[in-house]
Amino acid sequence: MEEANQSAMSEFMFQGLCDSREFQTLLFLPFSVLYLMTVVGNLFVLLLIITDLRLHSPMYFLLANLSFVDCCLSSVTTPKLTTDFLKENKTISFAGCMSQILCVHFFGGGEMVLLVTMAYDRYVAICKPLHYSSIMDRKKCIWLVLISWIIGFVHAMSQLAMILDLPFCGPRVVDSFFCDIPLVIKLACMDTHTLGTVINADSGTLATSCFILLLISYTYILLSLRLHSKDGASKALSTCTSHITVVVLFFGPCIFIYLWPLSITWVDKFLAVFYTVITPLLNPAIYTLRNKEIKNAIKRLLNQHVHLRDNY
Repeated sequence: MEEANQSAMSEFMFQGLCDSREFQTLLFLPFSVLYLMTVVGNLFVLLLIITDLRLHSPMYFLLANLSFVDCCLSSVTTPKLTTDFLKENKTISFAGCMSQILCVHFFGGGEMVLLVTMAYDRYVAICKPLHYSSIMDRKKCIWLVLISWIIGFVHAMSQLAMILDLPFCGPRVVDSFFCDIPLVIKLACMDTHTLGTVINADSGTLATSCFILLLISYTYILLSLRLHSKDGASKALSTCTSHITVVVLFFGPCIFIYLWPLSITWVDKFLAVFYTVITPLLNPAIYTLRNKEIKNAIKRLLNQHVHLRDNY
């Protein structure tokens, strides 16, 4: 009996996106395709930036890091979600659950700070173009990316430290498709209201601070564009529009989940899917479709491939 109880305490069970087994089976193929497109799209952008010398600039260095983070963030939850569509018992070990929490907050927190860094890069490029190369040199770019990873790691560890030693001895069903902290702490055998408030405040502070910095940065940039020539302003606005679209798609669900006082299950699940599955897929598409230099790099790559094939 003691051994069985210990075994039960070593894992959680996911409720999944819905209760219908037939509907979940139907979702397996589209979610598999979405994940494949996410990985291929982000890795393509990453490799394109690495291999094309004309894209070796601070903006594209940061974009390559964003693609890598998006690929990692999606890989934390989507493969498990997809395979669980075919399973009746959607279980995850305690260690696996804690690892999911750590990785989601690590990559999610890191991406928030990285988006702020990208906004800073655009601010310098548009508002201080003559000093851009000296301000955004290679060393500073590397440090800015390292800082985003460090902040993401510290944030993730602070979240994990608050729940790692909680006593779990009751229900094991997490009403979601991955280990989301607000839902996991509800299963603890103690009053977690205060702890939940602290955890939400931790995540909310990081998300809101980054979002406010982004709002200030892009507001200042958009106001500064009025002083530029029509052609220069049009090009800068196109680039900023891509950045702003990504920011809204990423921060919108995140802030809603952690700061909205009411919890509606289907809304939370939809936003979680959007945050972990859809947004990492849309980011490479947004930058690829709206960025002239990326499209030109793709054309050069295709031309090289055709040239090599003809020579062969």
